[in-house]
Parts: sequence; C-alpha cells; structure tokens
Amino acid sequence: MKIIKYFFEFITIISLFSIFKIIGLKNASNLGGILGKFIGPLFRSKRITEQNIKIGLGELDKKKESEIINGMWSNIGRTFAEYVFLKDFKFNKTNFDHMKINGINYLDEIKKNNEKVIFYSAHFANFELMAMELDKFGIKCAAIYRPLNNFFLNPLMEYLRMKYICPNQIQKGRMGMREIISKVKDGYSIALMVDQRVSEGPRTLFFNKSAHTTTIPAQLALKYDCKLVPISLERKEGPNFEMTIHEPYKIQKTGDDEEDTKNITLKINQVIEKMILKNPTQWIWSHNRWK
Repeated sequence: MKIIKYFFEFITIISLFSIFKIIGLKNASNLGGILGKFIGPLFRSKRITEQNIKIGLGELDKKKESEIINGMWSNIGRTFAEYVFLKDFKFNKTNFDHMKINGINYLDEIKKNNEKVIFYSAHFANFELMAMELDKFGIKCAAIYRPLNNFFLNPLMEYLRMKYICPNQIQKGRMGMREIISKVKDGYSIALMVDQRVSEGPRTLFFNKSAHTTTIPAQLALKYDCKLVPISLERKEGPNFEMTIHEPYKIQKTGDDEEDTKNITLKINQVIEKMILKNPTQWIWSHNRWK
C-alpha cells in the first residue's frame, strides 16, 4: 500500500507548496514552523527523539526537552516551506538580506587557488542552502544527496536541487562513490552532510556513543590530499540565516590509512557535536542516529 501512501503524501505536499507560494516567503516560513510542531511528531518516534536528546545532551528537565523538540519541529517545518522559494534564495529575490556569511576569506582563498576541498556539515537550519551558497560564490563543487523514498515526490526534489541548489548532484551509494572520485579528479570540491547514520562502515563515537558514520571525507582527504572545511549554518529569525565557513585544515597522515580514517572521522564527529551543542533546537534529533 506504499504507492497509495506516497501518492497522497505527494498531493498533500504539492497543495501545501501552492499555499506557501501564494502567501510569500516570510508568512510561509512562519506557517511551516507552526505546522511542523503539530504534524512532525505524528511521523517520527517521540521515544527515539527523547533518547537521542538524552545521549547528546544528558538528562534535561521536561521543559527544556520540550523546548528543544518544539524548536526542532518548527525548524523542520520552516525548511519544508522554504523549498518552494529556493529560486528566490538562489537569485537573491527575497527582498531582504537572508544570508550572512562568516569566513568568506577562506572561500576566497579556495577559489583563488582553485583548490579542491571537502566541505562538511550537518542537518542544521535550512541545510539545503549550504551547497547553494557555495555554488553562488563560484566554488566548483558537487553535492551529495540521499533520494527520497517517495518516488512521486523525489523527481521534483531532484529537479529543485539541481536547478537551484547545486547543478552537480551525486546520489549516495556505491555508484555515487565512483562519481565522487571522478569529480575530485576533475578538480571539484565536495559538499556533504556527515551527521546521519550510514548502512555500513565503522562505528565511531558520536556524543560518546558509537554510531555508523560516513568515512567519505576521511577517505578523500587521505587519497587526494584535500583539506577539510567545516561549515555551520544557523537560523537567526524566520528565513534569515548565518553561515560560518570554518578554517580549512589538512589531515596528518601516519602511513596507517585505517587508523588515520578512524581518527579523522572521530574529529569530524567532534566538530559536529560542538555545532549541535551551540544550537540544539536546529538539529534533527528525530533521526535514528545510533541504531
């Protein structure tokens, strides 16, 4: 019965997109935030969300826990509503300065030297804007994405990503890995989110609990001498954001690729932890990260 479920999801989402477009970006973002808080919990396990918060933040009183969960769903709802305005974000037609970027000097150096680097981040704020801003800046970049399970909706989302976020989109998976390597060899930088569970690979500590973690950044850094560049994204108010390009860093090779991969991946997780702790309401705690 998945086909029926996916079809009705598709019709519902297209209908909401139409409403969002009519009422404008700011109103749509606000409405999305409200809808997210009411509808989001119906689709994800409250138990998993609460367990994840406990792993990452320790024991919290119910008020603080509810504040984080409500903030998370509000942000997810806003991000959903903002998809229909990706064109406006891309071509700066939002009628306000929607993005402040810190660390532009690092992007200047990367662009000037035509460096290929690995940009990594997590699902913060409106995470789709990271690759978009890199592309707008003129960084030669390819972005890694995971296709949606809903096969009615996925073609639309892939179209939006390729047209307005980053034209070079690479699907996660083994075939995607070949394309990633090809792009790096051609001088492209890679942008990816590293905070979600992968189906295979080593378990690495994340908030002091082991979790399957992608090793793609470590592998590329080791094999192609790419610098690693953390990026954090924060929603300030409504559809206003602040993106920080952190200082690029080169990894230290010991000659033991397996051990180096473990250490690099652990450091990446630790960087992401700090970002989450700074803005815990803007990370997706509902994802079953430690499964």
